[in-house]
Amino acid sequence: MTQKNRTRKDILAVLFFVVVLSFVIGVVWATQDDGGGRRFEQTHFEAALLPPTWFGSERHIFGTDQLGRDLFARCLVGGALSLGVGLFAALIAVSLGTLWGTIAAVRGGAWDAAMMRIVDILYGLPSIMLVVLISVAASTLVTSTNDSPISEEVVNVVALFTAIGIVSWLTVSRVIRGQVKSVVSRPSLQACKVIGVSQLRTFTHHIFPAILGPIVVYATLTIPAAMLSEAFLSFLGIGIREPLPSWGNLASDGLSQLNPVHSRWWLLFWPCLCIASTLIVMNWLGNKLRVRLDPTLGAST
Repeated sequence: MTQKNRTRKDILAVLFFVVVLSFVIGVVWATQDDGGGRRFEQTHFEAALLPPTWFGSERHIFGTDQLGRDLFARCLVGGALSLGVGLFAALIAVSLGTLWGTIAAVRGGAWDAAMMRIVDILYGLPSIMLVVLISVAASTLVTSTNDSPISEEVVNVVALFTAIGIVSWLTVSRVIRGQVKSVVSRPSLQACKVIGVSQLRTFTHHIFPAILGPIVVYATLTIPAAMLSEAFLSFLGIGIREPLPSWGNLASDGLSQLNPVHSRWWLLFWPCLCIASTLIVMNWLGNKLRVRLDPTLGAST
């Protein structure tokens, strides 16, 4: 690696760290309660539907919504929720997919055939419909058993990323199954079997390091896919609901404010820009991690 490439990677790493740190600080600021409620929920009807204002005493760099709430604070909190849903859904999907694909590849035979047929059957089910059913069922259950709004918000978010994760592991399981079959056929793995190495040690010391690259790549691909699913469901009003913001329900509110008479463009522009930029960064990060974790790719760059 040349000095120029090393310097460029160091600059990108520092820039990424600064952006993440700034985002975390912004989320903490937006969720603080200064006596009038959490900042992202505070309403100021006299300041409703103000366009982005970067100067002056009343600064709203993203503008305000129809209730006078600061759109910048709501985008920060919505981004944290969207990223959280994506991360946890990807964790569930990758964990289930890796476990399922590994067991199918290692056991082989009838086990492999039966497990893959189950995957084929699940592929035929409408995934979005399953997510909707799980989310609605969880929300109905907590509403009927608990009157606390905080508990309802938490259960709604947990049910959403759990439902997305449960229906997102199918592709991961197929990919991991193929990777594990390729690794198991290596002479080194056959030698481990002959000398009596336990299956757990074989997996942790030989199989898992070999498939770590594909796992990370598909995790970074699952995160934006889960975020898009969350944004789509929230856009339809069946994902994250008010008073919690997400980029999906913010975009839905912004779309309703677009009309030929008074076009409040900022209500739709900023959430969509946040979604697009985050997906681009996640895909870039996944490619960088793939190159770093795959020695053959790293050597060719």
